[in-house]
Amino acid sequence: MKKIIYNKKRKIKEDSRINTKYPVWVEYLAIWFVLLCLTGGQALILSEYFDIANVPVSFIFANIGYWGLMSLVFIALTFAIRRRKFEKPLKTLGDAARQVAGGDFTVHLDPIRKDGKKDYVEVMFEDFNKMVAELGSIEMLTNDFVSNVSHEIKTPLAIVQNYATYLQQTDITPEQKKEYTDTIIAASQKLNMLVSNILKLSKLENQKIVPALENYDVCNQLVECALAFEELWESKNITFTADTDDKALIRADRNMLEIVWNNLLSNALKFTPAGGTVTLTQTSDEDTVTVTVSDTGCGMDETTLNRIFDKFYQGDTSHAGEGNGLGLALALRVIELSGGQITVKSNPGDGSTFTVNLKAVR
Repeated sequence: MKKIIYNKKRKIKEDSRINTKYPVWVEYLAIWFVLLCLTGGQALILSEYFDIANVPVSFIFANIGYWGLMSLVFIALTFAIRRRKFEKPLKTLGDAARQVAGGDFTVHLDPIRKDGKKDYVEVMFEDFNKMVAELGSIEMLTNDFVSNVSHEIKTPLAIVQNYATYLQQTDITPEQKKEYTDTIIAASQKLNMLVSNILKLSKLENQKIVPALENYDVCNQLVECALAFEELWESKNITFTADTDDKALIRADRNMLEIVWNNLLSNALKFTPAGGTVTLTQTSDEDTVTVTVSDTGCGMDETTLNRIFDKFYQGDTSHAGEGNGLGLALALRVIELSGGQITVKSNPGDGSTFTVNLKAVR
């Protein structure tokens, strides 16, 4: 990481935009004038008690010269303190800010003080470092997002292009033609789903979608979502178990929460091998409605758990062709907008358990 260190040896390039400087001589004359006025006032007071009419002119000029010298010493000290404590740190900060504005997010400002204490300048440096770290993180996420989107879009487009080329051949059989057409349709559907999810996630993150809140029974919705996957769990010989209350009211956007349940159930069935078990559980207390989706699939290690809600992240690459890594990112954002919380527990080989907590309506 590049560091901009505040010290005496480092030379900071002057900013060409600065075309004026504070005139030190004006400050010097002001201080000298004030000191002379104070001396004059003191002389007036002393004249009430002593006869100063016979004071030599040389003494008066010596006094003026003395205060001129003291003013010079004073202004030199204040200038040195101001330069060391304020001007140099501000120039350092300005130099760092210019580098960040130019796209360098590796800049880091070291503390000025060596005793570990903090003044306003130290706090300003600390906040600047936090800001640059956040900007760097956002820049990295943006680059990753663009890279991942490009990759996800390129794959189905390549499939469409290749199989469309095959269809142009004149010697293909009707069976091959149907196979190629089905492949193109599947790739187009995946591409459509990807674009739709990106748009949904973008709108959710930018709060362009305002949740249509309503009180409704989440138990009925869970059952309906589960039944939509009946063909899938039967085809994989998966034992599906559901245990819900008769009724549990929540206040949320019905359509948005359907995204969450469909995603959790889809993932559980996708990562559970044939003969495994998927369990949907819903419980309630006075304040909270809890929905849990558990499976006996491959599970996840700690690295995957830490990134499971990141956009486009897919821990198990063997199933990468079945999704685009946006489902859990969408689910997380929907849960946050609904005022709820989603957590996950998992161990490699022991399956995974996703738990969603939502506020209950009484």
